Amino acid sequence: MALAFVRTLTGAAVALAFGLAASSAASAAEKVSIRLKWVAQAQFAGIYVAKAKGFYADAGLDATINPGGPNINVETLVASGADTFGIASGTEGMLYSREKGLPLVCVGMSQQMTPFAFVTYDSSGIKSVKDFKGKKVAVWFTGVQYTLYSVMAHEGLSQKDAQIIAQPFSMQPFIDKQYDVATVTLYNELNTLKEQGINNIRLFMPDDSGVTTQQDALVTSEKMIKEKPEQVQAFVTATLKGWKYAFEHKSEAVDIVMAAGAGLERKHQELMLDEIQRVMTAKLGGSEGLGAIDMKAVSDVQDSLVKFEALKKPVDLKAAFDSSFWAKVPAADKKL
Repeated sequence: MALAFVRTLTGAAVALAFGLAASSAASAAEKVSIRLKWVAQAQFAGIYVAKAKGFYADAGLDATINPGGPNINVETLVASGADTFGIASGTEGMLYSREKGLPLVCVGMSQQMTPFAFVTYDSSGIKSVKDFKGKKVAVWFTGVQYTLYSVMAHEGLSQKDAQIIAQPFSMQPFIDKQYDVATVTLYNELNTLKEQGINNIRLFMPDDSGVTTQQDALVTSEKMIKEKPEQVQAFVTATLKGWKYAFEHKSEAVDIVMAAGAGLERKHQELMLDEIQRVMTAKLGGSEGLGAIDMKAVSDVQDSLVKFEALKKPVDLKAAFDSSFWAKVPAADKKL
């Protein structure tokens, strides 16, 4: 009887010890938030996969994913500390944020080529970007407006030459011809138009105007980098690991995204993930690894924006872009 009691007591002590260890590990996890630039969809599959597969937790992060939208400014939220990390706009957005004095730092770039395009109907009479002058042009004010400004500047237009308005999530206003030009992503809205049989359209690609930029920047604040660099490293590593897993297990990744968002159509998300892989593995994304920052491209974009007076003056690129965390991510976690 005494032996049984001792065994029971010992077992209880072991269980208590394991429980305390688990509780200690949980309490040690750093609570962080990740703000997306848009709502849940395959554009952010790597983030959702990293959360669902426990990559953030394994890295010591208790991560909360916050969706974005047309009226949410990721750069401001992260720079202020309201959110710890973010998936923000791209090169132009970072440059404009730093010009405004925001202590925002890019620690990785998801999309290695410009994923946006501007679309109009064949019947609009708009045959070039120069024809945007005097027209109603819709764009998302989630950082994409900076790409539009860059394209217009390259074509000799100022922001005042067109009536630039905020574009909603739905493409219905464009379908109803409420404005002359709309913005699309190659992985989402363009597919939406095609799925509805709308093919009488003309696309204007930023690259055709000499604007090639990386997009969906992984960002954090200067304060986080200074005070908690280990958490920044954990975020970058776990995020890229999530993207690699998403591309290597696409069906499961889409399952995870579908569970995170409401009203998503699976085929559409599958097509989006395929296109996201294409733009993320282009250029340095393929040769160096997911999330690479192309500093030459960044410098070229800044020189161009300053030349066309779309940016008042150059910003300190070394302060705005930090590749050191990306460089420490193991190749096995960022190369397909």
